[in-house]
Amino acid sequence: MAKDSSPEDKRTIRIFAAASFLQDYGSDMVFPVWPFFVTVFLKANLAMLGLVDGIGTAMVSLSQAVSGYLSDKWHKRKPFIWSGYSMGGVARFGYAISPSWPWLIPFKMVERTGKLRGAPRDAMVAECSTCDNRGANFGILRTMDNLGAVCGVISTLLLFGILGYVNLLIFAAIPSFLAALVVLFFIKEKTSKRPPVKCDPTEKEQRKVSFWDFSPDFKAFTVVGLLFALGNFSYSFLIIFANKVGMTYQQTMLMYLLFSVVATILSFPFGKLADMVGRKAITLAGLVAFALMCMVALETTEVSALWLIVAVFILYGVNLGALDPVQKTFVSELATPELKASGLGFYQMAIGLASLPASILAGILWDAYGSWAPFTFSAVMTIAACFGLAFVGEPGRR
Repeated sequence: MAKDSSPEDKRTIRIFAAASFLQDYGSDMVFPVWPFFVTVFLKANLAMLGLVDGIGTAMVSLSQAVSGYLSDKWHKRKPFIWSGYSMGGVARFGYAISPSWPWLIPFKMVERTGKLRGAPRDAMVAECSTCDNRGANFGILRTMDNLGAVCGVISTLLLFGILGYVNLLIFAAIPSFLAALVVLFFIKEKTSKRPPVKCDPTEKEQRKVSFWDFSPDFKAFTVVGLLFALGNFSYSFLIIFANKVGMTYQQTMLMYLLFSVVATILSFPFGKLADMVGRKAITLAGLVAFALMCMVALETTEVSALWLIVAVFILYGVNLGALDPVQKTFVSELATPELKASGLGFYQMAIGLASLPASILAGILWDAYGSWAPFTFSAVMTIAACFGLAFVGEPGRR
């Protein structure tokens, strides 16, 4: 963190980092086995896997948009954050008692609604940061997210054979409840320093947030995000892909661990690099990594060398390490200060709504034509998003 950050701001970033670690520790105990839990244990096909994952992603978007708007309107962040963390724990208990795959849908909606913490938390992080360290601070959070993921996957590798699906899901609920308690008891929300809204009818009308209130660059970046999201299928398909080309369940868990480690290592450096060279350059790097991942996957068959499969997951980790911290940084800067949480929430809503058909379409294409079809479609959409970046201006770098 930059030297001009106050001690209180530094403390807030550290606490959020700890909560992020705990949340992702629990989540990523489940993620490596989730595709097999749905398709093998509960006997769903790939289209239904895409439906469940897609509905979850859509709920992320809707919850973040609503919580972002209400957070700005009420000048409150903390209640959305700790309650959101607790929903992950509730959902995992629900997964554990689900007798068939349709039962997963309401619990997936609860879990992903828990992402309502995202926009208010990101807004607090942005408010605790300056232009010189905002990318680094988001990189710290993403690093701790990914470190939690690494530890969660390792725990699953060690415990899955002992616990099985149901007990593993119950055990994975505990860290989310701990994350909620950390935020509830240790985060101190600042009293809003915003000037009071004047009692002028015109200004009151301006407080109603719509897409058209945002800058042209924000709108252009949202379109870029939508193009990418339409091709950005759930990670579950990569796990299934690795299994289909010959990897065992344990080996696919190692591949999940691999991309989590890569993303962990790269998140903070990419965040710092974005502070130095700009947000667009790192965003482009993340998109290119995803397009390359799809192209490598198209060359991978059951007789392929192991290094091709490994390359797919490394490139996916590069994509996550670049995009996750930088997208939030970019969006928070393209949105006006008084609409920061609303902008973050709106962006996530748009991306998530596009991700719902993306995962369903990936499953349908895979079931109908094979794995080459979703990877080809995703590569095309990602390349289109790369060209779309040319129409996005960057604050301070025009």
